[in-house]
Amino acid sequence: MRNSIVSPVIAGARFPSVECSTGGRVTRSLLGWGVAAGPFYVGVSLTEALLRPGFDLARHSWSLMENGPLGWIHSAVLILTGLMVIAAAIGMGRALRIRTVSVPLVVFGAGQVGAGMFIADPADGFPVGTPAGPGEFSWHGILHLACGGAGFVAFSTATIMLGVRFLRRGGRAWGAFSITTGVLFLAAFMGIASGGAGATVIAFIAAVVLAFTWLDLFCLYLYRRVV
Repeated sequence: MRNSIVSPVIAGARFPSVECSTGGRVTRSLLGWGVAAGPFYVGVSLTEALLRPGFDLARHSWSLMENGPLGWIHSAVLILTGLMVIAAAIGMGRALRIRTVSVPLVVFGAGQVGAGMFIADPADGFPVGTPAGPGEFSWHGILHLACGGAGFVAFSTATIMLGVRFLRRGGRAWGAFSITTGVLFLAAFMGIASGGAGATVIAFIAAVVLAFTWLDLFCLYLYRRVV
């Protein structure tokens, strides 16, 4: 059966979707990875944070958990999450036919994969025995920051662009949610990139949870409308 395009109303905004067929099932499968990405990344990361000796959620960024004997776990989590996000982005592109949204989200996923491949430098007393302060930068630590930064900016770009598109088509709820998510995520990233601690770290964690909540809900929203 050939794919056909329909135009469901999404909170007042019209976007194309894929009729149920072989192509539609593939699209749903790809979007399903986006629904799973957030619970997987946030759930495993928080579990690690609670179990890793010396890790303090109020002081340490999650990327520091790539260090130490169990560091491979968080590296694997980043890589797997990034692959899930890439799959979801491809699914969004198939469902919406909007490359300006799917391409930046692919970059976001690729950034996570890169952040998992290039380990963050030890800092701020983690792992246990590391001196206080930001520590020295290595080549892999710089690449980790570059990959993560590029991905975070790309995610904010995608959500803001999609939010504007929603607003232009009358989808106020999704438009406001998408733009707010993108702006807060970018602001939180800039805060933690400047070397902030304490409230800044907590704010970034909250922004990460918000970002993946947006991804999960939007993928679920599209998943239910691929008919």
